[in-house]
Amino acid sequence: MIRNDTELEVTQERIRQFERQAAQIRKTETDAQNYRLSVAGYVAEIDRMNLEVREYLSALPSELLVR
Repeated sequence: MIRNDTELEVTQERIRQFERQAAQIRKTETDAQNYRLSVAGYVAEIDRMNLEVREYLSALPSELLVR
């Protein structure tokens, strides 16, 4: 769970890093099945982190203190 803007920025940077890693694999892997297996973990983690970002951005700071 993201608790503040610093954690938001760190999470957003991690998302960008994972996206770059998946994109790099996409450039080098020629077999579709190997590609999907290689990036599945990255894509799942990107989805999880994006959900955290959306949850954080959908709440006011005062609401986050209550949780």
